[in-house]
Amino acid sequence: MRAAVMYSPGDIRLEDVAKPSAGAAEVLLKVAAVGVCGSDIPRMLTKGAHKMPLICGHEFSGEIVELGEGVTGLEKGDLVGVAPMLPCRVCDQCATGNFSRCRDYDYFGSRRNGAFAEFVAVPVGNVLKAKKGSDPRAVAMTDPASIALHAIWKAPPTAGQRGGVIGCGPIGLFAIQWMKLMGCTEVVAIDVSEEKLAQAREAGATHAFLVTDDIRTDLLCDVIIEAAGHPSSINRAVRMAAPGGHVVFIGIPVADVSLDNKTFQHFLRQEVSLHGAWNSFGAPYPGKQWTVTLDALTSGKLRWEFMITHELGLDRLPAMFDTIKAKSEFFSKIMFRP
Repeated sequence: MRAAVMYSPGDIRLEDVAKPSAGAAEVLLKVAAVGVCGSDIPRMLTKGAHKMPLICGHEFSGEIVELGEGVTGLEKGDLVGVAPMLPCRVCDQCATGNFSRCRDYDYFGSRRNGAFAEFVAVPVGNVLKAKKGSDPRAVAMTDPASIALHAIWKAPPTAGQRGGVIGCGPIGLFAIQWMKLMGCTEVVAIDVSEEKLAQAREAGATHAFLVTDDIRTDLLCDVIIEAAGHPSSINRAVRMAAPGGHVVFIGIPVADVSLDNKTFQHFLRQEVSLHGAWNSFGAPYPGKQWTVTLDALTSGKLRWEFMITHELGLDRLPAMFDTIKAKSEFFSKIMFRP
């Protein structure tokens, strides 16, 4: 089969590799759609992965083409989404259903070969069957949309509250939509890009500001999702919180993070609660985060198509990552169709 293989950061080669087969309790998927996650960009261009060479890609859907021994309840031709984490299921965190905090997990696209390829073998415990007629691109968006939901469930808003989102990539855009679905009457969106703010408005944001704009004191938020991971946006997220508000951090910083004295004083005196959110999994695995999200994507409750700025064949992947590195054009969700 054809696959995009990363040998080292920036060295991505389209090659013929061995096609996997379905082992016991596995299905073989023909990859239908696979998105580029924000974490794929540093992994494939600067940081590298846990082992290399590696086939990256973990936001994907596929059609079942082979059933392994012992597989029941699924059929060839079914379209499925894939939860990319393979939890150990034996550590203390797995035992309590906190699979996102598993102490010894495997992961498609970062620790084992992923979906920037034509076929992937997947354990049945990681697949979610989509209803007939679902768009495979929507199903592939379950991962980023469920990450947003997992974060918001750390401090879910109530009807009439104001939400805030910093960082309007796909996860942030889904966070805006979840907040509106949960009853937020207003959502404040902040980003460095006018193009992303335009997408935020399309997602339902009622106020949109560049990071260079001052924070309006009349627009402090009850729940804020920080999805950028930059030290400046982390400070801004805390200072955006209304008295007694909640800030949930999803963005993954590269540099060290410090809170300015002004930020800390606001956090302290306004009794703001800070939360971390990692991945998107619950019990029974992969959790309601995934089942609720898949239903919302395939029923039309969540909008996703406007986020896709590039839809490409697998042969375009190496060149697209060159474009990402050069920052030569705007992109939001990049989707490959192997």
